[in-house]
Amino acid sequence: MRITDIQRCELRSGRLVEWTLHPTTVEAAMRLPDDSRPPAYVQESHVRTTRSVRQDGLFVPTWLGAAFDIPGRIDLDVLQGALRAWTLRHETLRSGFRWTDDEMRRFTLDADAVVLHREDIGTFSDTAVLTRYLQDRFDVAADALTWPNFIFTAVVRDDGTSVYMAFDHSNVDSYSLQRVPGEIHDLYAAGLQGRTADTAPVASYVDFCASERTRADGIDDSHATVARWREFISRCDGKLPNFPVDLGLDPEGPLPAQKLMREMLVEDAEAAAFEAYCRPYGGSLVGILAATALVVREIGGQEVYRTVVPFHTRAKSQWSDSVGWYVGGAPIEVPVARAADFDSALAMVRTALRENRSLARMPIARVLGLLGSDFRPTSPDLYSIVSYVDTRGTPGSERWQDLKASGLLRVSYGDQVCVWLNRLHEGLQFASRYPDNDVAYKNMRLYVEGLRDLVVSVARDSAARV
Repeated sequence: MRITDIQRCELRSGRLVEWTLHPTTVEAAMRLPDDSRPPAYVQESHVRTTRSVRQDGLFVPTWLGAAFDIPGRIDLDVLQGALRAWTLRHETLRSGFRWTDDEMRRFTLDADAVVLHREDIGTFSDTAVLTRYLQDRFDVAADALTWPNFIFTAVVRDDGTSVYMAFDHSNVDSYSLQRVPGEIHDLYAAGLQGRTADTAPVASYVDFCASERTRADGIDDSHATVARWREFISRCDGKLPNFPVDLGLDPEGPLPAQKLMREMLVEDAEAAAFEAYCRPYGGSLVGILAATALVVREIGGQEVYRTVVPFHTRAKSQWSDSVGWYVGGAPIEVPVARAADFDSALAMVRTALRENRSLARMPIARVLGLLGSDFRPTSPDLYSIVSYVDTRGTPGSERWQDLKASGLLRVSYGDQVCVWLNRLHEGLQFASRYPDNDVAYKNMRLYVEGLRDLVVSVARDSAARV
């Protein structure tokens, strides 16, 4: 899906309906005993960071969302059944956290206890008012420090309905959101036909959290993974790396507001040719990182490009359909000053990824704790990222354009740069959150244009070789 925010997802006016967990369901959850399965390290780090930033006086929403259309006149009862069935498939959505002193404890509802509450909010004729309402509503209903922390909404019109769903990040990642439109459409179609959807059982992210945490707790500060991270962070002046261009930041200033930059980088033919050129080195991810290393060298004179590369941690097929935050990070260093051309940069990135990708299997929060350093978060992002995801294999992706399907980001505050490049059927889309100031904007524009020029140039070289 294309990545965007609520302001740019082609909202249309209509009658707004929303679903949250029923008050009786929430009350039942508050009485539950602790679930022995602990939070994942990434969940705990996220919630603690949010709490830390909130205690410093700043409310930073961190929800992600999905938007898509359902054509034709809607049956709200059937849609509600589809939304409940989808919620029951993914245990993380009925599992939350509470504090016992300074310890996060999990609780989890049984599926039978889950009841959705539907409310007709009213008709919005002004899309600007509707947009503001949805953003404000999602900020409250999908807050990391409350539970439940997700909400489903629909804007109903005679000719079709637009569905908007928001979740705190602790429940979802990019892969999770990409599967939402297809799954909801299948469940809705089955409901209309009076049949049970043909869906296989889905493994639980809550189970994954427990198994990953057990494995992570089995290492200590002498582990090779911790040593590699220690060396990397020491070469980053004791910090995790930000995006290596001037972002116009005041190190003593408050956490800056952010803006969203998003556009199609290249169309399908150029994206395919770029991918073909990079395939001998490992594919488009390697190519994007190599291109980034060269472009930031051009902008800021970086001799070594250091970054943390996000990788999904769905190592076993049982997790492939599961909703959750299955993401780890691998640190890489690319001595880009020694790169004579794009091919040599590709070779450097390939080597760095081969040597370091396995580090992504160990949660960064666990590693940082073992390093013994004071990494008290002051920003919702621990580090900057450049992420590449090929979405074309996602069930239903061929209909995304017709259904106006989008992944939604909440752009609020942060001093890091997060870049997402999504390979779609129609091409390669670029999206980024970055600090909202003139210096950062100028350098991010230089980065985007430099990245586009390099991808196009490589694509032409690839076509010339055929």
